[in-house]
Amino acid sequence: SVFTVLILTLLVLLTVATFLWNLLVLATILRVKAFHRVPHNLVASTAVSDVLVAALVMPLSLVKELSAGRRWRLGRELCLVWVCFDVLCCTASIWNVTAIALDRYWSITRQLQYTLLARRRISNVMIALTWLLSAAISLAPLLGWGETYSPEQERCQVSQDPAYTIVSTGGAFYLPLCVVLFVYWKIYKASKFHMGGRRRNAVGPLPEAAQVKEASQEPQMVFTARHAAITFQTDGETWREQKEKKAALMVGILIGVFVLCWIPFFITELISPLCSCNIPPIWKSIFLWLGYSNSFFNPLIYTAFNKNYNNAFKNLFVKQR
Repeated sequence: SVFTVLILTLLVLLTVATFLWNLLVLATILRVKAFHRVPHNLVASTAVSDVLVAALVMPLSLVKELSAGRRWRLGRELCLVWVCFDVLCCTASIWNVTAIALDRYWSITRQLQYTLLARRRISNVMIALTWLLSAAISLAPLLGWGETYSPEQERCQVSQDPAYTIVSTGGAFYLPLCVVLFVYWKIYKASKFHMGGRRRNAVGPLPEAAQVKEASQEPQMVFTARHAAITFQTDGETWREQKEKKAALMVGILIGVFVLCWIPFFITELISPLCSCNIPPIWKSIFLWLGYSNSFFNPLIYTAFNKNYNNAFKNLFVKQR
């Protein structure tokens, strides 16, 4: 039908756009030396996981969608590879988002302790733990924890063993979900505290009606003296407040999109094996591709809040021309 062709066209475009956009982010980070530091190594790790989702997972998922009854006709070996990379890359993408949120949180709340050297070490540790945990969750079914392929029913899916379902969904989604929600709450509290903590100092004595105005740059500083005393007032936001507000907004959007994209899939993924519920295949496909779309939104969000990426993209295309 026309509707089916339209849906498949959108899925193909989503796959291609996800691959190209994340590849562009990776190429930019590799070519620009200023990006060879934190937090861009966390962004690069996220882009790697999202590129792998678009290159290795989404095309085979699309082939499965095209088959009659959504059956798997590509054999057991390819099924195991697909499921393994599906769990590995999606879990790594989710934990990389969590690592970015943690990095922003520590850079705001622990500015003195969270030096560049400490930030680099911690970010490298977070990247290593992200991929190790993702590999452990994805390889468990290959070592005998549940079955992913059924030749009689031509079915290929993540292991439905109840114990594995609890461990995998908890480690891949619910634990990072708790972390990012806690982190965003702390970032929001910290930014409100700093924005509300503008100091007003009094110094005197000075002649009455003395008034000095600094150059009109943001944030503007205004000094006024009344009755032999001077009041210090900040008119507008300081650079630190603007930075914290921008970081809080970026992390909030990143977390909000991450939750909206993945929570329907992981709720059904947890409930279905435990209660033996028969969820219609069409809804499973919708929730799965909604989760995949998070790999498309990730680079859009963290590059939209960084002008350096936009300038780097322009320079990259100019050099290519």
